[in-house]
Amino acid sequence: MPQLLLELLSEEIPARMQAQAARDLERMARERLSEAGFLPEALTTFAGPRRLTLVVQGLPAAQADRHEERKGPRVNAPEAALEGFLRSTGLTREQLVERDGVWFANLSRQGRPTAEIIAEMVEAIVRGFPWPKSMKWGSLSLRWVRPLRRILCVFDGEVVPFSIEGIESGDLTEGHRFMGDGKLIRARDFDAYAAGLASHFVVLDPEERKARILEGARTLCFARGLELVEDQGLLDEVSGLSEWPTPILGDMDPAFLDLPPEVIRTSMRTHQKYFAVRRPGEAGLAAHFLTVANIEAIDGGGAIARGNARVLSARLNDARFFWDEDRKVSLESRLEKLKGVTFHAKLGTMFERVARIEALARAIAPLVGVDPEVAAKAARLAKADLGSAMVGEFPELQGVIGRYYALGEGIDPVIADAIRDHYKPQGPGDAAPTEPVSMAVALADKIDTLVGFFSINEKPTGSRDPYALRRAALGVIRIALEQGVRFSLADLFQIARQPFLTHADETADLLAFFADRLKVNLREQGKRPDLVDAIFALGDDDLVRIVARVDALDSFLKTEDGANLLAGYKRATNILRAEEKKETLPTGAPERMASAPAEETALIDALSEVEPQVGAALASEDFSAAMRSLSALRGPVDAFFDKVLVNDPDVATRYNRLRLLIQVRDAMGRVADFSQISG
Repeated sequence: MPQLLLELLSEEIPARMQAQAARDLERMARERLSEAGFLPEALTTFAGPRRLTLVVQGLPAAQADRHEERKGPRVNAPEAALEGFLRSTGLTREQLVERDGVWFANLSRQGRPTAEIIAEMVEAIVRGFPWPKSMKWGSLSLRWVRPLRRILCVFDGEVVPFSIEGIESGDLTEGHRFMGDGKLIRARDFDAYAAGLASHFVVLDPEERKARILEGARTLCFARGLELVEDQGLLDEVSGLSEWPTPILGDMDPAFLDLPPEVIRTSMRTHQKYFAVRRPGEAGLAAHFLTVANIEAIDGGGAIARGNARVLSARLNDARFFWDEDRKVSLESRLEKLKGVTFHAKLGTMFERVARIEALARAIAPLVGVDPEVAAKAARLAKADLGSAMVGEFPELQGVIGRYYALGEGIDPVIADAIRDHYKPQGPGDAAPTEPVSMAVALADKIDTLVGFFSINEKPTGSRDPYALRRAALGVIRIALEQGVRFSLADLFQIARQPFLTHADETADLLAFFADRLKVNLREQGKRPDLVDAIFALGDDDLVRIVARVDALDSFLKTEDGANLLAGYKRATNILRAEEKKETLPTGAPERMASAPAEETALIDALSEVEPQVGAALASEDFSAAMRSLSALRGPVDAFFDKVLVNDPDVATRYNRLRLLIQVRDAMGRVADFSQISG
């Protein structure tokens, strides 16, 4: 079937926007093709420094004729309703059909050539493209990320004719800006297009550009006895900066190697987009760098490397100045400067935040087994480097550079490590702190953030989370679970909210928020979210204990006894719920009635045995044992429902059996709220 090839060629597209632009182009094209009744076999997009490309396979030559019956208002509806329906269909009253007192419109639309639909689709996409930032140029009203220069649009080997703000569609594109020799490339299908670009020094596929960079970089490093310090984020960025990426290995002044390697790497990465290199097996960096050029230089890149080395030296001289100047002042003395740094207009200064974190770390310290004063000192110094020149230039180094400054002052390495690690984990791929002092400060930092922002009603909504509160909560969860740290969330929230007593107490919302975050965490491990609800409903807020309960409950429900007992629980609660609507349920323990059937007595006996066992197991936090004890109820519960009529005509008998069901519900409810469990 025919193929659509579309290219939108412009001036340089910022690298950070390219991946999303490709996704947006695919989404917008798919939506508009679907509206036209097209279901393409394949739809592929590419994004690069100067072009967005769309390839659609399997479109028909023309749109099929469409027939639709549309239901309208009733015959006796107000006249205004009928007039609105007629306007929406484009028909007259005489063309409507009446059936069962309702007007119907039979609409037929003749299919249009696909090329016409494509022309309209492309214009709608170009005019409505959701660039984060866009611009107008010249006298045009069109907005694009950078000036749009050319549109290639070919369907079934023929140009789709249209014009957008004077830019005529065609079958021509351009190769590399410098190496492509200025010749235009004619393409009537994707194969010719891709081959033409490749022959004019353009790598279309971003994944191929990344592979080309990595392969070339590793080869250059290997030849010099080096290895690349790989950086996926930087690789993603530089692959969007060049159409013909060419790695070049350069030399830096080895005198700069006395700077912390993080400083060198950050300066390289942030300012110059260079990769760092090292010698295999060595912890530090080597006196080299790797840059990615957009051309193949005649001299093999020597002049480019030397020029980049000079620029890097200037950058690293700045970094050395910051490093030397910062170390003239102690971290402790920098705290005064934080009084002038606003954390949030409603939450005070950074100095006040440090005081809150210090107090909270002191309270958390016994929970992780460290001296409260050591934890408090680490918390007091954790944010001190925010007032340093180095962090002012490189915010990414907060905590990291504070550790170096602390070690330089002779501060306990445990405290220095806590300064660096208290920000962790900063994402799914980042390790959580493992040292007790670091854990205490990290927990204090994150809990203060959560309680503070919840207290001023700055909570995440939908995809909006400007203060990274979801990440903070997941950090607390990971530290607790990975290191087995036991604490009551509600107790810590109450300690943390002492400075915010004039604000609302959001403990309930915070606990619900943590329940949602825990579901996310456990879902990745294959655990059902409804089991988290079943445990949280008990009021437990010890994360370690909650997960142990969830694990035991998950294993129990996968057994035949567990599945059947859950069904019995739901049957019991349904009966109780129905009776509750009629009258107040009876209270007290069920009695052994002389006339009771054996199944009723057997269930009473089973409960009298199981309840103490469950209580003892819960007290020792042996939740698997508690579940095993509950499984002994499965047979008696099944037999009771099979042989015993709960709603007996005799009131005393009925009340006694309702009390028995209440006892079953309550016994199981000590382990989990089974009403929260689906299935």
